Amino acid sequence: MYILANLFVLFLFQSRTAAQNCSVMACSSSSIPVRFPFRLEDRWQPESCGYPGFNLSCDDLGRTIMRLPYSGEFFVREINFPVQQIQLYDPGDCLPKRLLQLNLSDSPFSTTYYENFTFLDCPVNLTSRYSAIGCLSNSTRTVLASSDESFVKSMATVCSIIVSRPIPISWPIQYDQGPPDFLNQDLQLSWFTPDCIDCEMEGGVCGFASNSSQNIGCFRIPAKGRMRKGLLVFGIVCLTITLPAIFSSLGIGVFICCTDRRRSTDPAAVIPQPSIVAVGLDDSTIESFTKIVLGESLRLTGPNDNICPICLAEYRPKEILRCIPACGHCFHAECIDEWLKMSSKCPVCRNSASPVPPNDT
Repeated sequence: MYILANLFVLFLFQSRTAAQNCSVMACSSSSIPVRFPFRLEDRWQPESCGYPGFNLSCDDLGRTIMRLPYSGEFFVREINFPVQQIQLYDPGDCLPKRLLQLNLSDSPFSTTYYENFTFLDCPVNLTSRYSAIGCLSNSTRTVLASSDESFVKSMATVCSIIVSRPIPISWPIQYDQGPPDFLNQDLQLSWFTPDCIDCEMEGGVCGFASNSSQNIGCFRIPAKGRMRKGLLVFGIVCLTITLPAIFSSLGIGVFICCTDRRRSTDPAAVIPQPSIVAVGLDDSTIESFTKIVLGESLRLTGPNDNICPICLAEYRPKEILRCIPACGHCFHAECIDEWLKMSSKCPVCRNSASPVPPNDT
C-alpha cells in the first residue's frame, strides 16, 4: 500500500511539473534568478515562459546577458520584479560610451529620467572641478561631461564639443552635486508591460493565463495559495499514512475472522484486538531539526532540488525550510512539521527521521 501511495504522489509530482515548465532559471549557481516576464532563450525554455522582448541569454562564464535591439549587449546585474526594474552594466566597463549611442527603440524598456549632457574634448592638462571620463580619455585628450550650460560655455574656448544629447539617469541631479559619477554607475531601466506590480506586491507570480493568448494571470497568491497547499499536504498525508492503515486493518480483520473460526471450539482462546496508531515525532524533536532561510540563489545542499516533495511547490527566496538530519532531505518547514507529527519516516526516502542516539561509551 505504501508503494501504491508513493506512486500516486509521483504521478501528482510529474503532472504538476509537466504543466509548469517555466520554473525559475539561472545562468549559473551564483547568477541572478530569471523568471517571467524574462526567459533564458538558451536554456530550452518554451517561448510561452517569457513575454515578447524579454529574452535573456548566458555567456560562457555564466553571466546573464540582455541584448537591446539598437544598442547591443549588456550584462544584467539585478532584476527587481516587484518594482519592474532591471540593472545593466557594460561588458567593456565603459558605460558613458554606451550611453552616447543608447537607443531603446523596439524594446519594452524605458528610463525614468533624462538629462541633457554635453561631452567635451579638452586638453589633457586642463584642470576642472569635473572629473574626466577615464575610459573615453587618453594620453593627449581629456573627455568631460556636464549638464551645466554655463560651464559648457565657459569651456568652449579651450574644449571642443563632441556631442550634446539626453542621457538616461536614475534620478534628477543638481548642478552643485559635483562630478557626474553616475555616468560610471549601472544603467537602470524600467518596464510597464506586462504590468505585474500588483501581483508581485501580493506575493504572486505573473505568467500567461493560457498558452493560446498573451493575457496575463497572477498565480500563487498567499491567501488562497496556502489553503490549496494545506489541502494538498493533508491529502498526501492521508494517502501515505491513513490509506495503508485502513488496508492493514482490513487485512488483520480477515485474519482474525479466519482464526476465530478455527478456534471456535476452544473457549479459553483469547484473541487480542489490534489497534492501528500512526506514530510521529514529538514537537521538541521536530523543532531540533535544522531550519534554513532560502537565499536568492535557491541553492540547497544534499539530495534536494528546487521543489518541496510534500506540497510540490517550487521554493522561493526567503522561504523557511527544515531538513531531516538523518538523510539530508529538506522541505517547507510548515509541510514537514505536519508530516512528522503523523509519521516518523522521511516522506522521500522512507528512512527513519528519528535522531540517532549517541553510542554509549
